[in-house]
Amino acid sequence: MVEFLFEDIFRVERLNPDGKKFDKVIRIEAKSEKFDMFMHLDVMVTKEFILKEGDKFAMVLAPTLNLDGTPDTGYYTPGNRQSLADRFDYVMYGKLYRIADGSGRGTKAEMNVSFGGLLMMLKGDPSHCNKFELDQRLYILMRKV
Repeated sequence: MVEFLFEDIFRVERLNPDGKKFDKVIRIEAKSEKFDMFMHLDVMVTKEFILKEGDKFAMVLAPTLNLDGTPDTGYYTPGNRQSLADRFDYVMYGKLYRIADGSGRGTKAEMNVSFGGLLMMLKGDPSHCNKFELDQRLYILMRKV
């Protein structure tokens, strides 16, 4: 079974807080319910996955799409086998390029991930970020709830 590095339900608080910059990309500002994490996330606009202010979505960060938890090869291999992606509506693959550990009392940790130019910033209690490493490859998986 694949181990999730992070999992929570987020509520979209604002869309494009700094103004719309690209036609097919929105930046969401969201807050998580369980761990009180704050997120900025760039999402490609598709017909299948549309987010509006007030919408809730489940978000998972995982190191692999293999259901048995085995590492990915780094290459896409088409076929009829099932993967973790089958359970979600929106999936991106990227690299964690910055971690600010949030050392110090009351300081928040911040992680930055690039999904091929679409960016995510996740900020919150450092205890929720201890499974992550710099240059780690990650999948973000999302579905509306």
